[in-house]
Amino acid sequence: KIAETMGVEERDLTLQDGVATANNRRADLPEFTKNGPLTVEGTINKGDTQTDRRQATFGAFFAEVGVNSVTGETRVRRMHGSFAAGRILNAKTARSQCLGGMTFGIGMALTEELMFDKRDGHLVNNDLAEYHVPVNLDVPQLTVNFVQERDPWANPMQAKGIGELGICGAGASIINAIYDACGVRVRDLPATMDKILPGLPDM
Repeated sequence: KIAETMGVEERDLTLQDGVATANNRRADLPEFTKNGPLTVEGTINKGDTQTDRRQATFGAFFAEVGVNSVTGETRVRRMHGSFAAGRILNAKTARSQCLGGMTFGIGMALTEELMFDKRDGHLVNNDLAEYHVPVNLDVPQLTVNFVQERDPWANPMQAKGIGELGICGAGASIINAIYDACGVRVRDLPATMDKILPGLPDM
């Protein structure tokens, strides 16, 4: 409706900070509601794209860790994630979602582990004193960027869900960084000191 009022194509219209911009023309969004609310209803009909097109989100993680050569303690020094999730509708919440997922990945890789009593199977670390989640000092400066992408096959908004995108691969990037740093390959998470220390080279 806004593009129609401004006499431009939808793809040429930019909405940002309460201003509509197209073809070097600017208009404040409240101007379009002078005659009442601006309301449009639409429907999406199921199509064939589910079988014809791949519409997944994608991401890549980069992690730098330091491994103490004496104790085997691991610290994440830097971590970055790049993601493609179609059109990002809310950059702040999308970034926050990915930061949260990357933090979960640090916990998965280094600290979080459920422990059971082998005699009767009951959970023995069912509180935050014994189940170790990453705290502020465990999480370094995390950076996130989104690849500019609009997927016309996904839906009319050209957006795709983010959901678990920020955690898929986050833990693996840290485990790979540990291997790159000291040559120890951990396959049973989390990579605690007792699993890293026996594989460290003698100094």
